[in-house]
Order: sequence, then structure tokens, then C-alpha cells
Amino acid sequence: MPWNEVVERVTPYIVKIETPTGSGTGFLCLYNDSRNFCGIATAHHVVADADEWQQPMRIKHSPSKTSVFIKESDRVIFLDQATDSAVILIASGQLNLPEMPIPLLPSDSVLAIGTEVGWMGFPSIASTTLCFFSGIVSAHQRKKHTYLIDGVAIHGVSGGPVVHSTAADGVQIVGVVSAYVGGTSTPGLLYARDVSHFHDTVTRVRSLEEAAREATRQKKTQQQEQPAAPSITQPPELAPAQTELNPAPPQDKPNL
Repeated sequence: MPWNEVVERVTPYIVKIETPTGSGTGFLCLYNDSRNFCGIATAHHVVADADEWQQPMRIKHSPSKTSVFIKESDRVIFLDQATDSAVILIASGQLNLPEMPIPLLPSDSVLAIGTEVGWMGFPSIASTTLCFFSGIVSAHQRKKHTYLIDGVAIHGVSGGPVVHSTAADGVQIVGVVSAYVGGTSTPGLLYARDVSHFHDTVTRVRSLEEAAREATRQKKTQQQEQPAAPSITQPPELAPAQTELNPAPPQDKPNL
């Protein structure tokens, strides 16, 4: 499928996420069985501060010109800091989103090196404009659930969907934009986390009440298991990327 057709197919699923400390991108990734709530996938660092400080956030759906203001009591967020992934659960019907999510790449599938992928988001330099980018898979770090992609990302694109299309399977979401490590004289690498956290969340949610209890248990477990934060003096594959949503972020946060 040509990229212009992929963009047309994916655009209705993408949202902009605004918090008191920054903004990022997200996309529809699930409905529960009764379809009374839906899940918006994004990057962990886009919503981590708002979740920790119980701050509100605004989700905007540009194609339908709808938006929703979400207080802490109106949402459940499944966070996974290890894969820089998050899913925001909110009541259905508040945004004019499609009825069925775009399929996620199966959890046992991995894109081959050299595969062309595209991603979309709301870069801060054109914050109201949904932009498309593309690049080539350079490597896959299985233990880190990460694709390294020969391509760029800009402030505000964090949390946007990384997609791939084939004649057999159509368009599938293969990951989420996490970070960008720029080079000095050459382009850098985009870090895209795979969809493992989203598959895991889909299997967990049945009701918002059950999801809230599970999300709380999950956060406690992650806090107990959380390793020491990486330093920016570490090698690029371990250190945060070199750009951040916020103008002066703490050093131990992912950058984009």
C-alpha cells in the first residue's frame, strides 16, 4: 500500500495528548468487550508526570474536531516504564474515534532489518498539524523490546504509532515512538518500542474498576522492581535521547 494511502488509513486513529508539562501523540489501540471504554496508546514519558501528580490532561482528535478534558478520576493508565509505553483507558463516546482499532503486529512477530516503516505525530514546530515520517529498521533489540530505525523524530511525536503495511496483512501497528538519538554530522536513530505492552494490556482489561485495581498493582510491582535511573553519561543505547518534551527536564527522563 502506498504511504499516502497508509496515512489516510491511520489518521482517524491518532490523537494529540496535552498535559500541564508537555504534549505528545497517541492512538486508539483497544476497546473492551462491552465497548464502554477504549484505550489510547502512547509513550510512558508523555503521561508519567500527569499520572504521578494526578493532573488532568486533554486529548484532541483532529479529524473529528473533538476533544475531551480528562481528570485523574476519569481515567486509568497502564504504565510500563521499562518499555516507555502507556495505555490511557477512558469512557467510549467522548471522542469520535473509529469503531475498530488498527491491528497490532502479533507479539511473536518481529520486523526484519531493512523493512520500511512510517510513523505519525504532532511535532512541536507544527503543533496543530499531524505529520508523517518514514525510515528503515536498522536493528531490533529483543530484550529491550525496541526497534532502532534510520529516521528522525521531533518534540511532540512521542507516543505516535509506528506502522508497517503488507499486501497480505494490510496496515499493522508495530510500535510507538519513544526517543531520538541525534548524531553530530549524520542523522541519528529513532527508538521505537514494540507493541508488547499493548498486547499485555488488551488481555488485562474487562471493566474500568478491574483495570484500576490491576493498574495499581502493576505500578506497585514496577516501583519495587525499578532499577536505578540511567545517567546521560552512559552509552547512547542506554542513555536517554537528546531531546525532550519539556524545556528543562530532569536528566533521568526519556527525551523526545
